[in-house]
Amino acid sequence: MSREVCQTHVWITTLQRVLFQFMPAGTYGAGTTTSNQGDEMVLIGLGSNRGDSRDFVLRAMMRLEQFSAGEMLRSHLWQTSPVDCPLGSGDFINAAVAFEACSALTPESLLAGLKSLEVEFGRALNAVPNAPREIDLDLLLFDDHIRDSSDFTLPHPRAVNRLFVLAPAAEVLPEAIWPNNGHSINQLLAKLQTDEQVTRLELALR
Repeated sequence: MSREVCQTHVWITTLQRVLFQFMPAGTYGAGTTTSNQGDEMVLIGLGSNRGDSRDFVLRAMMRLEQFSAGEMLRSHLWQTSPVDCPLGSGDFINAAVAFEACSALTPESLLAGLKSLEVEFGRALNAVPNAPREIDLDLLLFDDHIRDSSDFTLPHPRAVNRLFVLAPAAEVLPEAIWPNNGHSINQLLAKLQTDEQVTRLELALR
């Protein structure tokens, strides 16, 4: 899928951003799904702890623009301690992006695209779970879509318990409602208790 496919929807995206300014806090992302997927918001978490992690995350952000119908929201970069990783794993660089999905995009097609990008960036299938990797691209939210199968769970099943996910996510979609629990990302972040170590770095600019 090329970014050009999305350009016909840019004027719609611009109008929606204007309307969003007048919406009550907490309503965005909480509505019912419509048949026009061009107005559905996507949230993706990025992470890397192998090689030049900062460069990998920034370049992955640029590649993710192909799935967006308009402007992409980017968090700061965050340096975070490894969670559930093999002994000796290095710190991660994490971030989050949010964008309105192209009209032809579905959760399944986006997931396939993310996996393809991971391979493009050199990530291999590791025998050791959570081994160091060049890039992680996690589909956290696709508007209010829900999936529950052996190979695809949406929203991301462990995101609400991870500071390295919620901290950057709260920068781009703080009032988005997490499907199934009714809490905003800001609320989930505020009540999270964890010993994770996270440090906010620079803005994730091009």
